[in-house]
Amino acid sequence: MRRPLIGVTGPVDGGWMAWQMTRLAIRRAGGRCRRITAATPDIKQQLDGLVIGGGSDIDPSHYGDELRQFSESAEEQSLKDRLIGLVLFLIRGLFSTKRRSSRRDPERDILEKDLCRFAVDNRIPILGICRGAQMINVAQGGSLHQATGQFYTETPHVRTIMPRRTIELEVGTLLAGILGPGRHRVNALHDQAVDRLGDHLQVSAQDANGIVQAIEHRNHPFAIGVQWHPEYLPQIASQQRLFRTLVDRAEERRATGRRRDTETSRQ
Repeated sequence: MRRPLIGVTGPVDGGWMAWQMTRLAIRRAGGRCRRITAATPDIKQQLDGLVIGGGSDIDPSHYGDELRQFSESAEEQSLKDRLIGLVLFLIRGLFSTKRRSSRRDPERDILEKDLCRFAVDNRIPILGICRGAQMINVAQGGSLHQATGQFYTETPHVRTIMPRRTIELEVGTLLAGILGPGRHRVNALHDQAVDRLGDHLQVSAQDANGIVQAIEHRNHPFAIGVQWHPEYLPQIASQQRLFRTLVDRAEERRATGRRRDTETSRQ
């Protein structure tokens, strides 16, 4: 029996590390992957599940805003976090999920917005990672904070691949059922975040500063967006359950389709 097919979006250029880590997580969870970019053929009709990956900022025109400029302030980080940040900077320079020539990727914006809407309309399990969580919100009519640094006044605005940001899961959400209720430590690699929620979405997790760290669709079997990068946390079992649940729901949807086809052929 063929394993469920999970599409994983990314940029045309770059994103190799994120793709490899996401593919590994999905394979460990029992799925198979196909990379989707603006340059690959349209395979959305073949998909059993979908991951909208991280990367460049979404153009604000997609949520009715204009590009804004923000000054960067010094971050209150430990020496260890600064060293980790330097290593992260070098890694992201080699395997960047962002185009080197621009922080915008208009072709990818259009592709992923269409894929998000298709997945929601057809009840395809979907996991949004970082930019992907933001794209789920934008595709549902929501908006974004273009910069979140100003919200971090009492706690450091860390950016690190290590799990050093604390989040609080909302009781009764699908995400809390997957990760376990209460507080969790996650990584933090992006400066933007969900602002106004899109249609049928709810907040699943926040940090101490009230920044949305995860969202989910109230009327969908599995449509979750997380602000962090679970693919870079293979050592944390609860984070890998996100991928396991995605693959399990994709297989359930696939099995339902097979049963429906069998019943139709018998009629």
